[in-house]
Formats: sequence, C-alpha cells, structure tokens
Amino acid sequence: MIRILVVEDERDLNRFVSLSLRNNGYEVVCAFDGKEGLEKAENERFDLILTDIMMPKMDGYELCESIRSFQPDVPIVFMTAKDDKISKLTGYSLGVDDYVVKPFDMDILLMKIGAILRRAKIKSDKELKIGNLTMNTEERSAAVNGEEIPLTVREFDLLFKLLSYPKKTFTRSALMEEFWDYDSSATSRTVDVYMAKLREKTQNCDGFEILTVHGLGYKAVLK
Repeated sequence: MIRILVVEDERDLNRFVSLSLRNNGYEVVCAFDGKEGLEKAENERFDLILTDIMMPKMDGYELCESIRSFQPDVPIVFMTAKDDKISKLTGYSLGVDDYVVKPFDMDILLMKIGAILRRAKIKSDKELKIGNLTMNTEERSAAVNGEEIPLTVREFDLLFKLLSYPKKTFTRSALMEEFWDYDSSATSRTVDVYMAKLREKTQNCDGFEILTVHGLGYKAVLK
C-alpha cells in the first residue's frame, strides 16, 4: 500500500486531508509540526510527503531540505497559503515537486498525488536509493558512492526486501520460505550466514543498518 506522510499543524485540516487520503486507499501517517514530520521521515519510508510551510518548531522549507539530505527522491508536495513567486522559487530550489494553495480542492490534490506517484513509480520500479547506496532492480546491481558492490542474486533480493520495508521484522522462517522456497538444505542458520555476508558487503553504506531481532529474525533501520 502507498504510504503518505501528512505534516500539517492545523489539526482539522490534517484530519480532513488524512481521512480523504485513507478513503482513497492510501496509508497515512500524521505529524503536527515540522520536527515531528522529520522524525517520522527519518524512521519510516514514505512514497510521498505532504507538508505545510508555516509550522512550529521547523518550517516546511527546512523540513524539505533535511529530508532531501537522506531521501533525495521521495516526492514532496507543499500545502500552503503562500502563493507568491519567491515562496515557490524557494520551494522548488529545495527540491519540492509541486504546490497546492490553500484553500484547495481535495479532488485536485488527489489528482496531483496520483500523477506524481505515477511518475515516481516509473523510476522507483528500477531504482532504490538509501543514503549512499543505489540498487537497480532492472540490472540487479548495487553500488555505494557509485562503486559497485558484488552481490549474488539472492543477496540482492534479500537486501532489497529489507530496505523496502524498513523497521519491519522478517522472521527467519518467512525469509526461508520466500527466498529459498523448496530448498530442503536451507536452515535458519543459512539465513544468518547470508545476513552476515550482507552486513560485511554493506559496511560502507551510511543510510541504514541491518539489525538482528533476537528470537525472531532481521530488520533494516534507516539512520
């Protein structure tokens, strides 16, 4: 399911937008100031971020700039009453993808979101970028700071799975069922060996770490 972060300090508007998005099939996480929005963006993966500009603790410009430092490709849309040229130029220079000006028509916002997500999907279907790591699903290749790292097909698939669902714990049995299928020689120890190899090969990656969840399995956590 597509996940959207809504950062808006006006609580009634936040609830209205979030409910509308949920009614249209999106998973929504809410934040009520820029600092809270940044914390959620740092610890969870989102397919799109909707944010106000004028907010307490951290404004939308600073939020956008901070998110771009570790998530350069996530679409960001400003919901704002600031409709002047300077505000728009500032936002675009920081990497915002689009604007909706308050008060806005929710149907228009939904159309904008759909169009942005379609464009993002074309790119995201081929690439996953986290920190200095880039994974290309079409070529099944991975590179750190542009330098390729040698991953087997299974290592690539395991890493891609973990990074696609950060903070989600995958049990050893679930990983074995998905990636080893009917290989009767695979055991939970096999999964441990592969994770050790992945940690070694990605030790220079600065955007995440692979954690052991004792008694269960593994998860990737964004830094």
